[in-house]
Amino acid sequence: MLDDSLLDDPAALQRADQDHALLALAASGARVRTALRLAEAAGVSSLRPEGRPRAVLVAGAGSVPMVGQALAALVGGATLVHPLAAVDVLPSDPFSAGLSWQLPGWAGPLDLVVVASAEGVEEGLIRLAEQAYARGCAITVIAPEGRPLAEAAAQVRALPLPYAVATLEEPAAAPAEPDLPPEDPAALWAFLTPLLALAEKIGVLRLGPGELPALADLLDELAVRHRPDAPAYRNPAKGLAAQLAGTVPLLWSEGEPAGVAAERLAAMLADRAGRPAVTGRLPQALSTHRGMFSGQLGAGGDPEDFFRDRVEEPEPLSLELLLLRHTPRPADQGDGDGGEPETPAEPGPAGHAVRRARRLAEAHEVRLTELTAERPEPLAALAELVSLGDFAAVYLGLATRSGH
Repeated sequence: MLDDSLLDDPAALQRADQDHALLALAASGARVRTALRLAEAAGVSSLRPEGRPRAVLVAGAGSVPMVGQALAALVGGATLVHPLAAVDVLPSDPFSAGLSWQLPGWAGPLDLVVVASAEGVEEGLIRLAEQAYARGCAITVIAPEGRPLAEAAAQVRALPLPYAVATLEEPAAAPAEPDLPPEDPAALWAFLTPLLALAEKIGVLRLGPGELPALADLLDELAVRHRPDAPAYRNPAKGLAAQLAGTVPLLWSEGEPAGVAAERLAAMLADRAGRPAVTGRLPQALSTHRGMFSGQLGAGGDPEDFFRDRVEEPEPLSLELLLLRHTPRPADQGDGDGGEPETPAEPGPAGHAVRRARRLAEAHEVRLTELTAERPEPLAALAELVSLGDFAAVYLGLATRSGH
């Protein structure tokens, strides 16, 4: 059950946040700056590529596959970006150290393989890098300096990009599953930043001038907006957390960046709040998820049993539809000062799929909330949606005493 009072008590939030997730999210902008500095020192800006790769394959545990999805969303169809999922695991502590990966049969000299790790100890990633070297692939390794994976980069002639390690204190309490610790919530940006810098340099991704440094500033601005001492009525992340309590979220998205943000929100709700969520992309989700609206989770209750005694019953779960969208605002509208959220704008122009989703939710009395990113750049829109979801998931976990 949601503890509303906790959301408006910054000191209580700090005490409850035993693994410093809110501090990690607040430092996301700093992690981006550090990652850019490390990438520059590693020589990314001095690379002289002879052409862009046919495909970019991204391998790693935790949020690394989602980083690959984010790159694919930002690149579009110009270059194939293929996240590699782990295919097997051996007994190990931590669990991720025993994972193993396999290159697809078509991977070869025309392709770039990126292996990434926050720990740098995965033997499976070292073997994958060796396999890529044997196939003639170009290789990039993102890992903390001095770790086995970073040292293996020299053996396979890989470009080493240091991982920007978090500088937070150790968690105050041991995780419930010691071999499955929760991931640093800002690791997404520590992985994505050097990958974006590399992708831009080799011609896979086109960014505007200064767009990566501006990402750090934007994450700082969003951290101020979602900060713990902002009252719930002025903090969109706290408001979203309260809204999701007691619901099964259905996360629909329109567009590639919004799709990645929806997947990220589902992962964070599971990891940080212990809540399941279902994701889907329009227009396909209208067909595949329509049965949820008329099922037990839909609104409308049980009208045939209206007079039963509900005093001793727990509050039933209900379906909550969140529609994540990128609706760029006109170029003549400024960004505002960024310190506090502005009055929410009306949802932007909608295509047929969005209009049909609105009608479906209304017909079945399911609450629909549109989460829109208005900045014109896809990278900024991704950051806006991900930051909101990350903070909301952490707040929800803390306020429902999920043990994080």
